Amino acid sequence: MNADVPFADAGAADRPEGGTGRLVLLTTSHRVAPGLLSWPAWQALRTADRVLCADPAHPQLPYLREAGITVEPAVPTARELVDDCVAGDRTAVVLTSADGESALTDGLARLAGSGREAMPDLELLPGAYDLPGARLLDLVQVMDRIRAACPWTGVRTHEDLAKYALEEAYELVEAIESGDREELREELGDVLLQVVLHARIAQDDPDAPFSVDDVAGALVEKLIHRHPHVFGDESAETPEEVRAHWLRTKATEKRRASVTDGVPLTQPALALAAKLASRARTAGLDVRPSPPGIGYELLALAARAEAEGTDPETALRAAARTYRTAIRAAEGLPPSEEPAPGEIPE
Repeated sequence: MNADVPFADAGAADRPEGGTGRLVLLTTSHRVAPGLLSWPAWQALRTADRVLCADPAHPQLPYLREAGITVEPAVPTARELVDDCVAGDRTAVVLTSADGESALTDGLARLAGSGREAMPDLELLPGAYDLPGARLLDLVQVMDRIRAACPWTGVRTHEDLAKYALEEAYELVEAIESGDREELREELGDVLLQVVLHARIAQDDPDAPFSVDDVAGALVEKLIHRHPHVFGDESAETPEEVRAHWLRTKATEKRRASVTDGVPLTQPALALAAKLASRARTAGLDVRPSPPGIGYELLALAARAEAEGTDPETALRAAARTYRTAIRAAEGLPPSEEPAPGEIPE
């Protein structure tokens, strides 16, 4: 069945004549607040001769009753519904449950496809649509259940999971650099898992709890505040102007004593060097490392790369990949990390 058009009317030309009638399967989303139905859905409900729902716990039922709509607490078989609609030229609306009333829809499809039945107009009517991001609600619910019921997840702390956040971030970068779209989608999910899990752990803190809604709310406020050219009266026509807006608002928010404040020292050394050089350059500080040694030479190279618009971490990783391929070629191996046929992995 198609959610946008009536049921396919197979065999209509050979079907025996009978009454008309209308049978509507009304679908709703559990991710949308109950009662928020589309106008066509409310029209169908108010004009129907019968409204049926087999699920006594369906979240829409209290709102339908409040609107004065009588709902029969059962759904007849496909045969019975078709006969009732056709014989009496009646309209029936079936409010589907979470499983989509598969037995009913399968029965209706068989009757409609036989070509030997007088059928009412069959329609699948979406009563509520998911908004973008609606599956995040499912993710929050699943994580809440796992935190409560899983012996391992239920006792994890932020400190326990810190290393996984790093690992997943690196795997995401690997997926981005590989260009594999399926892998990218999976790794984005793994990074999102870290966010939702840490937020759920934070919810249990006895002293300073916060939830995933607090995390999302703070992020929304930050994004709006740092994009006055989108949500406010300022204008920005170029990426450089956008970056200037971002840096100004961030500086106002953080009120840092030093441009180095907030730079995580635990990040990879090359990325750390580039970040510090970027902060110094943006602040107009001409600070050059002077002590001799290979470390300062590497730092100077990282600073020069950053000033020229090159991310030294990415550049070195790309060079390392090429170097790895050359090593494998010298060993007589293919570029891929996967063992060649007959090759014994370590």
